[in-house]
Amino acid sequence: MEKVQWKGGTLLAPVPAVLVSCGTLEKPAAITIAWTGIINSDPPKTYISVRPSRNSYNIIKESGEFVINMMPSNFVRQVDYCGIKSGKNEDKLAKQKLTPQKSNIVSAPQIEQCPISLECKVTDILPQGSHDMFIAEIVAVNIADYLIDEKGRLMIEKAGLMTYAHGTYFALGKKIGSFGFSVKPKRAKNPHYKKKKK
Repeated sequence: MEKVQWKGGTLLAPVPAVLVSCGTLEKPAAITIAWTGIINSDPPKTYISVRPSRNSYNIIKESGEFVINMMPSNFVRQVDYCGIKSGKNEDKLAKQKLTPQKSNIVSAPQIEQCPISLECKVTDILPQGSHDMFIAEIVAVNIADYLIDEKGRLMIEKAGLMTYAHGTYFALGKKIGSFGFSVKPKRAKNPHYKKKKK
């Protein structure tokens, strides 16, 4: 296929659209983040990239803690709002009727309406230019009980999560495969099964 070359830019998509909460239960703050991901599995580590001009930047820098809240797509307006408005001027969580909830390990609250929350402790801050990257260890994962089946497995497809791609939010769609499915041997047909005659 023919391709058109553009100059280098942030066109990696899709990426998570998450609500990062920080501060304390008594004085919470939140910021919408798309520049986030997993960078290590043992220990489990993540990052968020934040502009130093944002209100949450100094809160996270001083406390060394934050929570990544993976929000369902039906909260897209609230997530977008928290990325546009500044916490310097208003309590965004209260304005959007989002409820801070006590976390298990960190002082930063999680969001009650969020089905999956990652509690994080900052290990490094790396200036990158327009943003600083907060590298953090994921010290706890909180999952809504309706997402866990009777065998204790996570049914993440029921969380209704959202993604962000080139300035647009999307709801996750249908499942098209699972990790490793391309190399798994095909299941043998049941030799005892006989097709019924019409």
